[in-house]
Amino acid sequence: MSIIPGYSQVPGLIDTVEPLEISFYGNVKELMNDRGDDPKYHDFKLSFTGQENAKVELPVKIKVRGHFRKLKENCTYPPLLIDFSKEKKGTMFSEQKKLKLVTPCRDEKYVVREYLVYKLYNLITPKSFRARLVKFNMITNDPKGKSIETLYGILIEEEDQMANRNNSVSIDGKLVRPQQTMLDDFLNMSVFEFMIGNTDWSVQYLQNVKLIGADSLSIPSTVPYDFDHSGIVSAPYAQPAPELQMSSTRERRYRGYCINDMQKFDKVLSTYNQLKEEFYKVYAGNTLIDEAYSKSTIRYLDDFYKIVNDPKKLKAAFQYPCQADGTGNVVIKGLKKD
Repeated sequence: MSIIPGYSQVPGLIDTVEPLEISFYGNVKELMNDRGDDPKYHDFKLSFTGQENAKVELPVKIKVRGHFRKLKENCTYPPLLIDFSKEKKGTMFSEQKKLKLVTPCRDEKYVVREYLVYKLYNLITPKSFRARLVKFNMITNDPKGKSIETLYGILIEEEDQMANRNNSVSIDGKLVRPQQTMLDDFLNMSVFEFMIGNTDWSVQYLQNVKLIGADSLSIPSTVPYDFDHSGIVSAPYAQPAPELQMSSTRERRYRGYCINDMQKFDKVLSTYNQLKEEFYKVYAGNTLIDEAYSKSTIRYLDDFYKIVNDPKKLKAAFQYPCQADGTGNVVIKGLKKD
């Protein structure tokens, strides 16, 4: 069992690297059809192999969540929220309250790609959500026990646990401008979003961004999540917001705020250059992805490094928000919070 470097030395749910195999038993049809504005929790049993290969079953409640991916016309399987409020003591889920499970929208390969993006950001900063790749079955509770195919999904670390790791608290519902957040953390995030080709975020509307801080009154740090609309994932359903006037998610657009002093980027870009080989190792020879995607992703990262290590290209890209006639200052209003 491999433990993620820099985190807990006690193997737990999120601390281990290997994919976790789990099954859910319940009324799958009822759950999958409950995609309205106010979905309810449904009773399920969660099953997995515990210590000494013993089968463990836990009572859980599951409901559909999300917005874009919740809609049937967009995704085959909706993202789920798992409630562990019942008996769980002595299991790897003992510290969990509610976990998000990212399911395949149209093809599970895009879930695996998104999982690897979480791994990339973990390399940059501990102020990031950890993720655990899972193989899961949804099994009906009728006598036949019919199951959908085994699929890859992602369990996302709980927000409060991520904050606690960073000696912080979650700051909910606080709307701020990017300039009112911790600069180093914001630049880590905004440069990362540029690297992966993601424009589906905003600080002002907390669109795919969480805020944490030493307390509710402190200057907050920004923590990104939800990367399925990024160019590095290349999901077929992902499109840039029309307001940005972009042709594809593979096109990069820096969406930080205007900073004329390019020296303010020196520290974060130094970190990215130091981590270059580590980033590439996430994809090179990775058995979770095919070779063609591995090679194309490394080329996509090559393009990023060509930009950030060329002063002229860097200035043109990162000062785009300073252009009055561009779309660099367009704010994408987020959908209502999960």
